[in-house]
Amino acid sequence: MASIIAADMTKASKTQAPSHQPAQGFSYSREHFASLVDAALSHAKKLGATDAGADASEGCGLSVSVRKGELENVERNRDKSLGVTVYVGHRRGNASTSDFSQDAIERTVQAAFDIARFTAEDPVAGLPDEKDIAQHHPDLDLFHPWLITSADAATIALRCEAAAMQTDKRITNSEGAAVSAQQSHFFSAHTHGFRGGYASSRHTISVAPIAGKGDGMQRDAWYSSMRDASELASPEAVGRYAAERALSRLKSRKIATVECPVLFEAPVAAGLLGSFVQAVSGGSLYRKSTFLLDSLGTTVFPKHIDISEDPFVMRGKGSSPFDDEGVTTRARRVVDAGRVEGYFLSSYTARKLGMPTTGNSGGSHNLAMTSRLTQSADDLDAMLKKLGTGLFVIELMGQGVNYVTGDYSRGASGFWVENGRIAYPVQEITIAGNMKDMFQGIEAIGSDTFTMGAKAIGSVLINRMKVAGS
Repeated sequence: MASIIAADMTKASKTQAPSHQPAQGFSYSREHFASLVDAALSHAKKLGATDAGADASEGCGLSVSVRKGELENVERNRDKSLGVTVYVGHRRGNASTSDFSQDAIERTVQAAFDIARFTAEDPVAGLPDEKDIAQHHPDLDLFHPWLITSADAATIALRCEAAAMQTDKRITNSEGAAVSAQQSHFFSAHTHGFRGGYASSRHTISVAPIAGKGDGMQRDAWYSSMRDASELASPEAVGRYAAERALSRLKSRKIATVECPVLFEAPVAAGLLGSFVQAVSGGSLYRKSTFLLDSLGTTVFPKHIDISEDPFVMRGKGSSPFDDEGVTTRARRVVDAGRVEGYFLSSYTARKLGMPTTGNSGGSHNLAMTSRLTQSADDLDAMLKKLGTGLFVIELMGQGVNYVTGDYSRGASGFWVENGRIAYPVQEITIAGNMKDMFQGIEAIGSDTFTMGAKAIGSVLINRMKVAGS
């Protein structure tokens, strides 16, 4: 289960066009977007709006999929949008359009204004405070357009699938391989002084091979996703690793119901971090619909656990110099020695709670969950030894998390481990517990860090959970 770090993809262009010209692959320049946004704000003020905000965006890309050595789909996407938010006192209205003509912009602003006039007043509704607005917008190197043709993308996908199929004769089928090259840019402004925007890209190679035959078939998948295509894993590496994962699951069996330690593989463990974020996000907190209500300043994890947030990671998938409202983002320690030091709040949810915004309108930014006990040698093999005898989970099914109570119940697949070594694959089991107990029961986090979107975490060992089998 070693991580894939090979990268032999064609290097993507790193050249960005001047702001008065459309960047590579785009139809509109940032200056043009700024003029559209200014026109919308000007018309909102003309109508009598107290405040207003607008953002113009454009996205485009290529997606190619293959299956069993043949081309399946070639899709090109291109979309654009102008969104407008209008405030009449503490009443708010939203409208959007994909028509960039002056007449369409004015109609959209009028629609947002009319909605605001007839919407119930919300005393905390409004733009962020001027003191919170980002004034400096560092370049975080997020835009690396991949100028790839559909033919070249198909070739890469075919190489990836072929590598999977050639790994072992027991790889008998495939759900296909795909290559995606996507890029977008936006410009946003509002009447509390914010103006800003940037371009970003995201490119992916993926494959899902099938091993075995008949009732014994097993499927798995793998992918590589980066902002810069030159940093993608090679298609052959992705294909081989996906095949090895599928092969490892052959001859899976059920196990008897048991209570035991559980080790979450790093990509799966990212979901635990995501559950924590949701539980301490503003919407859940002010609605009082979370098991971590009033947890600020309390110990939720063991003292060896830290969670940090860094919006300024170069090329990071969760990087941004400002949040969706134009509020300054900041690097911070969300959990320090197991103690919750901060929530995830937008301006609106912060006001509902009587707290300052944390710059998280739109979500979290590059979270990392670490243990102060982790050593560089704590790779997956070392984590299996720490597990001893128990369950190693590599896949979860279903959405069985109750965020009000913290109750957790998910279908799972993985491996039964005895004396620190994988004994056999298991399937058709359910793991259950309560998130409060699970968080407190984290004994170790591995050095096998995997970045899943905007979350980075190693494999996570929880001291005890219920495993329902046959």
